[in-house]
Amino acid sequence: MKSLIVISAPSGAGKTTIAKRILAAHPDQLTFSISATTRPMRNGERDGVDYYFLSKEEFLHRIKENQLIEYEEIFGNFYGTLVSEIDRARAGGKSLIFDIDVKGGISIRARYPNDSLLIFIAPPSMEELYIRLMGRGSEDSETIDRRLARAEMEMEMKDVYDHIVVNDDLENAVKDVETLIFGR
Repeated sequence: MKSLIVISAPSGAGKTTIAKRILAAHPDQLTFSISATTRPMRNGERDGVDYYFLSKEEFLHRIKENQLIEYEEIFGNFYGTLVSEIDRARAGGKSLIFDIDVKGGISIRARYPNDSLLIFIAPPSMEELYIRLMGRGSEDSETIDRRLARAEMEMEMKDVYDHIVVNDDLENAVKDVETLIFGR
């Protein structure tokens, strides 16, 4: 099993749900990479659990200090992975699951080519992705349009990943990703 497992997908394709299910089933072998972000905390989120919520100034300072493996600005907010997350997983003897965007996954592979496994979760169609984003009820139509435009870019990059799993059935997608991770 690789020590750095990247799961990427367009927003609404199911990557977070799949990652959480696999983590819950294998807590002795896997731990979750908590990303850092400058975006505001949403209802129900907790600092240090869902994200490390940083000010823009703190995030930029950490970039200068080489404390981030990868980072990107998306829709005006920064997102990234702290080097300390890999150190935390290794100290615990676990593999690390990343729930990050496509460019972040490519950055991790570039830095850790022998340790990384990149899995792309694709929606069954762009129409289904639109339905899922609308069904969340948490974003306005302008935000959904931006997410769909970004999804097209991410879909174009999916072929650089090791594996592509189409999430047309959540249970099957979880099993497929589990098989890719554990080889069972």
